[in-house]
Amino acid sequence: MFSQESPRAAGTDSGLLSPVWAGTPVEAVASDEAWLAAMVEFEAALATAQAKLGAVPPGTAAAIRTAGGGGGLDPVELARQSREAANPVVPFVKRLTELVAQTDPEAAGYVHAGSTSQDVLDSATMLIATRALTLVRDDLVRIRAALTALARDHRSTPAVARTLTQHAVPTTFGVRAATWLTLVCDAHDRVDALLERGLPLSMGGAAGTLSAYHDQLSTAGVSGDHPEMLLAALVAAGLGLAQPTLPWHAVRTPIADLAAVLSFVGGALGKFAADVLVLSRTEIAEVSEPAAVGRGQSSAMPQKRNPVLSTLVATAARQLPVYALVLEQSMVAEDERSAGAWHAEWQPLRECLRLASGAAHTAAELAEGLVVSAARVRVNLLLTGSSLVAERLAVALGPELGRQRAKEAVTRAVRDTEAGMPAAEALRHALKEAGLGDGPSAAFDRLDELLDPERYLGAAEPLVDRAVHRAGVSAEPITPSEELETAT
Repeated sequence: MFSQESPRAAGTDSGLLSPVWAGTPVEAVASDEAWLAAMVEFEAALATAQAKLGAVPPGTAAAIRTAGGGGGLDPVELARQSREAANPVVPFVKRLTELVAQTDPEAAGYVHAGSTSQDVLDSATMLIATRALTLVRDDLVRIRAALTALARDHRSTPAVARTLTQHAVPTTFGVRAATWLTLVCDAHDRVDALLERGLPLSMGGAAGTLSAYHDQLSTAGVSGDHPEMLLAALVAAGLGLAQPTLPWHAVRTPIADLAAVLSFVGGALGKFAADVLVLSRTEIAEVSEPAAVGRGQSSAMPQKRNPVLSTLVATAARQLPVYALVLEQSMVAEDERSAGAWHAEWQPLRECLRLASGAAHTAAELAEGLVVSAARVRVNLLLTGSSLVAERLAVALGPELGRQRAKEAVTRAVRDTEAGMPAAEALRHALKEAGLGDGPSAAFDRLDELLDPERYLGAAEPLVDRAVHRAGVSAEPITPSEELETAT
């Protein structure tokens, strides 16, 4: 029975209401325990760098790592204590120091030396974000490969294009897959650029001048004009983070960059999921998700197999921009350190990392197992008869009938087709009424060709080739000069 009096009744953040990331690799990467471990990692890296400069005893970092990894950091208790300081670092440092003192009292006196809460939490956040982004990038590579194969396999498969929910003109299923592929490539490029540039260390001290670090080093006898600058460089190298130009306590560019990239990832994968959801409708049935035991079951309707993978991805895509907006607004931070703007970032950023990574992992499974029904694609292609090539007919008949009369004749033919008349017969009837058919007519002689949707695919195939080339060969679209070389 749940008791409000129980000190352990906080419960668990298990992803019960966010199954898109539950059970995926990011679950462990972005957990409370992972954040505490990253905070320990920063404190140990700081002590390691200080020891290299002779400012703390050599065994301090090892003592911090041992104490921080021994199970003594209770996230529930620290979360509750953090209410007294409005951030979790204050109780974290106090508890970590106590744990270090149990085995190495001397080292305990050097825990967090010269540092401040924002240095610890921001640097830990950059470690977590780097790991989560790496998961996203790896899954985008999987999706990229799967969609490349899909686009290539269906390069010439005629399909109906839909605009504003209605049948429009012919395309190929390969073009549709190439559209998904291009967005995934765009997302991959953005994630990769962020990782290649490197997320930055946060070390500024109380107000961004590293003054406490300077005094701590000077007191320990470390020489040099500004040894704190070298200290920051050593900590950044130890953590594998980039060294920023300036401490960024109130310059939230790294957070805004993460928000923009993660939101884009959600949008790119969301487009893929939205199309799969439409195309997997019972009455369309052009695609189906990969089957698995128990997947897609309804609690009430035994016959259903719901498209749950694309539903999960679409769920993440709808949430990400909202969380990203909070992160972008946190750039409006007063003074050298903000009251509220910084604090507002923490949970939304974690949700962005979880949602984007969960969506990418889910979309990878979806892309690798997506089943395309070529038979249903063809049935839907022919469903609306001459309507699908109405644009072509109007253009082809324009020179002989004039633009307006051609449009009227095609409209009449389309209506007759919808009423049950065969498309060719309806068009011939409409053209005769418009004055064609009694004498020689180039358009009248080409009716069968003009009515064939497979002969109105435009540049579908070379467009697929361009998308596949970009995905498989380089990070940039094929250039016009390269296309000319290929053509010649």
